[in-house]
Amino acid sequence: MKRRRIGLVMLVLLGLLGSGTVVGAELELGQAAPDFAGLMGVDDRPHALADYEQAKLVVVVFTCNHCPVSQAYEDRLIALQKAYEDKQVQLIAINPNCPEIEPEDSFANMKERAAGRDLGNWRQNKEPFHFPYVVDATQEVAKAYGAAVTPHVFVLDGERKIAYMGSIDNNMNAMAVRNHFLRDALDALLAGETPEPASTRPLGCMIIWK
Repeated sequence: MKRRRIGLVMLVLLGLLGSGTVVGAELELGQAAPDFAGLMGVDDRPHALADYEQAKLVVVVFTCNHCPVSQAYEDRLIALQKAYEDKQVQLIAINPNCPEIEPEDSFANMKERAAGRDLGNWRQNKEPFHFPYVVDATQEVAKAYGAAVTPHVFVLDGERKIAYMGSIDNNMNAMAVRNHFLRDALDALLAGETPEPASTRPLGCMIIWK
């Protein structure tokens, strides 16, 4: 157990330093976003990108249960979906991690976490997720997007092209945030402008590949 925890700490540090390895293709701004379908959600329904064709913008976030960086951003993602829902922005959270290697990222635990239930020192009965939380069981979607860490964000514009990718903001400590990259990108796109910056270095834990 001690060796496993040391390994997790190293994964976090590597991700925070931006040293995560991109297993799949590296997307470019303006490129058509990879399509996906059949990703099972914690609502026990399959989800597809096409399900959200009415949304002006789609925010794809690769995240997970166990990563402390992902945990730190959960409340911010919940608040963001609430703030932008009336503006026709849809957030979709995708867990790409291998549960055989990291059991905390199992589908059963995804359901518990999304419900905001108390799981030890996890979310302690916080607000439930107000967005789909789905599992990328084959990891093919994460590879197609070139996701490297959790969380890793991709904003898709009205034509479902990559308009922003990278981090949510500049600090996992909510009290120390100075740059709201994701919110600023959404505001710019909704105003018909180009995000600046349109790409940032994602901060998080390396994805656990099979």
